Order: sequence, then C-alpha cells, then structure tokens
Amino acid sequence: MPEAYADILVVDLLGGIGDLLMLLPAVHGLARRNPGARLRVLTHDPGAELVRADPAVAEVRTPRHGRPGAEREAVIEALAAARPDLAVSTTRYDGIAELLEAAAARAVTNLWRGPPPDQPVGARYLEILHAEGLLDAADRSARPRVRVDDDARRAGERAVARLVGEPLAPPVVLVTDAGMAVKRWSGRHWRALAARLTRRGHPVLTVGPVDPEAPLGVPLPRSDLPTLAGQFAAVGRRGGVVVGPDTGPVRLAAAAGATTVALFGPTDARRYGMGGTDLQGLPGCPHRRPTAITEQPCWWEARCPLDAAGPACMADLDVDAVLAAVVAR
Repeated sequence: MPEAYADILVVDLLGGIGDLLMLLPAVHGLARRNPGARLRVLTHDPGAELVRADPAVAEVRTPRHGRPGAEREAVIEALAAARPDLAVSTTRYDGIAELLEAAAARAVTNLWRGPPPDQPVGARYLEILHAEGLLDAADRSARPRVRVDDDARRAGERAVARLVGEPLAPPVVLVTDAGMAVKRWSGRHWRALAARLTRRGHPVLTVGPVDPEAPLGVPLPRSDLPTLAGQFAAVGRRGGVVVGPDTGPVRLAAAAGATTVALFGPTDARRYGMGGTDLQGLPGCPHRRPTAITEQPCWWEARCPLDAAGPACMADLDVDAVLAAVVAR
C-alpha cells in the first residue's frame, strides 16, 4: 500500500499568483491521496486568498513582512509549528530546500528538475510527484481549479449581471496588464481589439489600468481575488472569453472555469499555456529559453535584442489573430 502522510507542508514562495495556480493540481492530488491529512500551504499574499477557502487546505501561512529573508523565516516558523511528514516545494532559494529536507520526514524540493522544453510546468510538477509515488496516475492530467466559495460566486454573478445582464453575444474580458513590461501587449492593439469586439456586439469588460481618455470597455469592480474568480466564473457561465497575457489574472480565469485566449511572447506557450487558446508571438525567436526564462536578455527590463521599440514577440501578435481566436471560442 502507498504510504500515507498525516501532516503535509506545501511551499510555494515564488511570488506570483500564476505560480501558485500551476501548483494547485498537485495540492489537490496530495489531499486526495492522503484523506484526513492536515495539509498546510505556505505562500505569498495575495495568492494566499485563493486557498484559504479551499476545503483541501487546513492552514495557509504567509511571510510576516516584505524584507529580505522573510520567506526563510516563514519556513522556519512553519517547521517549528509542526514537523511535517511530507514537504513539497517549488522554492529553492535562500536555503529553503535544505531547511525542508532537514526537518521533514520526507521532502521533495525540486519540482523543476530536467524539464523538457515542451512540457507544461504544472504537468512537470505532477509527473515528478507521480514518479515519487506521491500521486496517482489519474492526477497527472489534472488542471488548475480554484474553489470559488458561495459568497464569492454570488458577488461575482451580481457584478457581471449588473454590467452585462444576459447579453446576445458573449462578454469578453480584456486583462490589459501583465506585471512585467516584457509581457505587455500594446495599448494600440488593445484599443483596436476592443473596438472590433464592440462592433460585433460583444460586451467588453476590463481588468487592469484604465485610460480615462480612451476606455477599452467597462471595468470590472475592483475586488479581492476570490471575488474576481467569481466574476470570471460568471463570465464563463455566459459563454464569455477572457483575453490577456501570461499573467496571474488570466490563469485565475482559466482556473475558475472561463474560456481564455492567452497571449504569449517571452514565455513559451508550450511550457506556460493555460489550456484554452494559447497564442505564441514570434515562435522562432532565437533568444527565447523555454526552461530558463529569467536568463533571457529581454526578461527583466523588456529590452528586446530584435526591436528597440519593444518586445518583438508581443508585437508579432496581431489583432486579427487574437480576434479570430476569441470569435472561434
């Protein structure tokens, strides 16, 4: 019989909402494989909001402050609170892997090892945990799913119903920001897409910065992440589509059940795709490194070796292609 674990600590301190969402199938798989286990998650805010209401998770911890060393301190505190039978981590910086390996009865601290360039990150996590005997074969095909509680679902439904009701054409949500300049699509492209969708009768909603002089559509009400997930679920119920770059809110939309059209430039859609329509800009870019994205010359400051005006890969995604993908969904 496979070994069962009573206390499981899952650590994801990479910083992004999307990073946590890609790990969710592993969290849910570990909970299914170990019924009755006390499964704890250590991650950053605001992503932590997405697992606090998750019935698979018994406790959610976050670093206490934002100063250097906060993540290591949070791991030490979690280990002091209870010595886990099993620790699973995506996070290896600042000696975190070594802390977990020394304290846990069993630890799997490298979910990145030896990835093929075309294997999705989340699938890699599941494959490694399956090879370690920690997940069942059925778990290897799981997709990220956020547990949207009743309050968040009702709040999201009310917001979308107020803005679009039951439209003749499905609503489209444009997620215009990306957190990193290298992943952003141009404002000119967003405006052209919004105008063409409106002409087709689609209610256009937006998430992200709003230009009062050139609004793209109607902004969704600002909210916490669980309520945003409820809004995306309401859009999905109406057959709507969420469009945006490789960023946490678009991943949240997919995990909440909405259809997505995701715009990939510096990151490889084969590795980071969301399972809807994943459009890759400039597929043959010689500088893209699918398994080492932070080593790309463009990554940190959006300085593209191919175009001084900005990331050539994002510019390669034209409005016609994105509109066709949205309409096809």
